[in-house]
Amino acid sequence: MPSTDTAAGPEALAWFDGRLATRLADVTDDPAALDSAGWWAVVVTFEGRLVCARFDDVRAAPLPAAGWTGVPTSAWSSSMSRTEYVEKVGLIRAGIAAGDHYQVNLCRVLSAPLPPSSDLVGLAGLLAEGNPSPYAGVVRLTGHDVDVVSASPELFLRRSGDQVESGPIKGTAPTAAGLTDKDRAENVMIVDLVRNDLGVVAVTGSVEVPALNAVEEHPGLVHLVSTVRARLRPGAGWADLVAASFPPGSVTGAPKSSALTAIRSLEQVPRGPYCGAVGWVDADTRRATLAVGIRTFWAAGDRLHLGTGAGITWGSDAAREWDETELKAHRLLAVAAEESR
Repeated sequence: MPSTDTAAGPEALAWFDGRLATRLADVTDDPAALDSAGWWAVVVTFEGRLVCARFDDVRAAPLPAAGWTGVPTSAWSSSMSRTEYVEKVGLIRAGIAAGDHYQVNLCRVLSAPLPPSSDLVGLAGLLAEGNPSPYAGVVRLTGHDVDVVSASPELFLRRSGDQVESGPIKGTAPTAAGLTDKDRAENVMIVDLVRNDLGVVAVTGSVEVPALNAVEEHPGLVHLVSTVRARLRPGAGWADLVAASFPPGSVTGAPKSSALTAIRSLEQVPRGPYCGAVGWVDADTRRATLAVGIRTFWAAGDRLHLGTGAGITWGSDAAREWDETELKAHRLLAVAAEESR
């Protein structure tokens, strides 16, 4: 049985797909709970901290109104300077030349003071207007150090019964004309990794790729997105699925194990919810949608954080990769500053 903790407060809530969840009932770090009963909000940090929260009241409702005090774009600091980032792109390319890995996602975390009167639910409302996204969501768990607002464009896992689907993103540019052969090759590489991950828990022969390198438009940029689909083998539960597929391949690299080794040596601070997973699981209907935790803000103490990164391959130009991290963060920071209105 999963261990549960009923510590809750009146402010605990989750919001996804136009549904508001309140009346927190249980909190656990056991993925087996997601195969039991009820509706669960899920947040997994990149480092593997899993928080599953079951809510008793889940209903169609708009995002609650809440206050937000803008964070000036000048208030943000980065865990990596441009010089440091460019240098580490070179180290990754040296590792590729040595045969240590083929691709590594290199990320940095931006941080700023969190205005004491601000509520991340209010920021979520601004993001819904200024940076709408298909996997937007909010999870706030009072007393459990979870306060996350995501405007993710990327599907990590969608589940309906024994059918599971992932939508890895690799390739980003201001417009479709800016996408390169490097972007397309990188996407194919990560698709292969996701195919292998899902293959661990899938019925043999059921893994397929119905869409490869499709161009998707999002506010301020475009992405290359592919779709990987599979049928889970009988008896495969959430613990098996998460163990096989996490962390998401699009935000680690290939091979995943060696990419993770490089990330641990190159990145100076934990990613937290950034590049983890954020979403919901309905254990009663065996349906779920978990997004990759990109374009995601989170609060920790009196600080607000946002991550940004890029995939590094042998064909990477270090300055261009830095510019990609700036592009991904630019609109989100403007929304947080209330400059996009």
